[in-house]
Amino acid sequence: MALLGEEYASSDEGDLASPVKETQISSASTIVAAPDVSLDVWSCKSSLYIAQLTDVQDPMRLQMMLAKPTDTSLFYNIPYEDLSRPSQGPSNPFKTHEGNVLKRKNILTGHAEEIAMSDVSFTTQHRTFQSLGYTKDPSGSGAYVGNLVEAELHEGRDVIQMRPSKEKSAVIRRKRQKKGDASIVDGEGAYKGPWAKYEDEDQTYEEEAALATQELASDEEWIEEAIVPARSDPLPKSATEYASDMIDNETSEFHGESMYDYQGRTYMHVPQDLDIDLCKDSGTQRNYIPKKLIHTFRSHTKAINALRFFPRSGHLLLSASADTKLKLWDVYHARDLLRTFSGHTKSVTDVTFTPSGTQFLSASYDRQMKLWDTETGSCVSRFSTGKTPHCVAFNPSAPTEFLAGMSDKKIVQFDTRLPGASGGGGGGGEGGSSSTPTQEYDHHLGPVNTITFVDENRRFITTSDDKSLRAWEYNIPVPIKFIAEPYMYALVRASPHPNGKSVAFQSSDNQIVVYASTDRFRQNRKKSFRGHNNAGYAIDVDISPDGQFVMSGDSGGFVCFWDWKTGRMWHKIEAGGKGAGAVVCCKWHPQESSKVVTGGLDGNIRYWD
Repeated sequence: MALLGEEYASSDEGDLASPVKETQISSASTIVAAPDVSLDVWSCKSSLYIAQLTDVQDPMRLQMMLAKPTDTSLFYNIPYEDLSRPSQGPSNPFKTHEGNVLKRKNILTGHAEEIAMSDVSFTTQHRTFQSLGYTKDPSGSGAYVGNLVEAELHEGRDVIQMRPSKEKSAVIRRKRQKKGDASIVDGEGAYKGPWAKYEDEDQTYEEEAALATQELASDEEWIEEAIVPARSDPLPKSATEYASDMIDNETSEFHGESMYDYQGRTYMHVPQDLDIDLCKDSGTQRNYIPKKLIHTFRSHTKAINALRFFPRSGHLLLSASADTKLKLWDVYHARDLLRTFSGHTKSVTDVTFTPSGTQFLSASYDRQMKLWDTETGSCVSRFSTGKTPHCVAFNPSAPTEFLAGMSDKKIVQFDTRLPGASGGGGGGGEGGSSSTPTQEYDHHLGPVNTITFVDENRRFITTSDDKSLRAWEYNIPVPIKFIAEPYMYALVRASPHPNGKSVAFQSSDNQIVVYASTDRFRQNRKKSFRGHNNAGYAIDVDISPDGQFVMSGDSGGFVCFWDWKTGRMWHKIEAGGKGAGAVVCCKWHPQESSKVVTGGLDGNIRYWD
């Protein structure tokens, strides 16, 4: 019985007269918000009754009474007077007594109350706050928030209430001139419409509105100042006509010392005094990755758009640039600039040699395609459909016919032998022009990017900005294969493999994909070359003559090389120089084992070995 508390003693002990005055212990009177913590060790052998103490502390009882906020059950029988007693201690400033305490924050920064407000009222108050700097308190208390000085100045009016009244608007309208008669063009009573001036030129509506701090009404106009139009004679027709993009005075300039050598041969002759045979079949020797820069061709002033080696031998290099010029370079000996071809008025988009190399075709943003003589520099023919050509390609089996991918989603076919297309082959300006294609291939849904001949030149593959690939039979304007998958990106450049069974395409999602050039035209999913960046640029892709390596430019100024069989990146060289920009053009030499040429946005052409 000694372990029982004094309030719960047995009836036998209640009969005994105790000389000690019992002290009634109330849990509510002994518990405070911050009680003093006793450091004394209370013994279980202490007397049950303690006399003459004003502060009595029972640790067992105190531990039972103090419950944690996370407890779900109480092990102490709390009296009713304690349950109804108000809470003690300082109040929690972050605690609300309305609703569920756990849901007092409905946004990240606190609690936002929902207010029923129409869209018109919200827009009005929002515009008032934006223009005047104050608005009404949405709680409905009638107070204002924001710039209270402006609110007091404008008496708390919003932008709707500050509009001029009908009487003021009528007075302003009476000051304007009459709109006039629409049937009278000039003179008294001529039609002025919304351009009617105000009669009082000294005090314009702008000043009046500024003084009244009012906005313009819906039927009013803001007039800055009255400007008297100067009468002038009409311009002649020649001053308003659009200038033609087509020019007929194509010129070329020879930069060498002599056009002919001691035997009367021009630069078209394949050099024989080298330690390499430039007349052998391309791809008969093993290729290697270049490692160092051996020469830089400098003459262009803007970005390089296309680079082409002379067919088969590769002793000449043709470059097309955004500076409207085409330049022919000597790859061997002194590596000098041989000839500059001038005849386009805008950036040159593409250039290609005929299979024999005696002529080449250029395409430009001036919507012209021009056929040039490689040796004399004269413009032989001109072709145009009124649209911008993006790519051009001669048919190797029909050297007089070529295809052009246009910006109007069409592939057009021209023949250089037609009477309207050829013009005598004289000096600059003597060539004829033609705008009538012999065939049109019209199935793409976007500008055409690439044209690649496959299957012994009986078919060709085209790609477009519509993220599709189409295969065609030559001279038949109906596609035999259409490929457009949801995961496909636009294919911007193409290069056929020397074995004639595959074509590598530069995809805009930073990878090079490979498609078969046989009957099925399926994608080879096992061959995908990654590791470079090409998004945003039309960057060239090329395959070595022996088919062992794949080469591509990079938007960061690099040239990347991959192994064709494994798809592993073999090497990466910085070909653009520091701050030179993307490398958009690259080409393997058809006869050399490890020589490539690159061109970028800086206008320089670099030769690597």
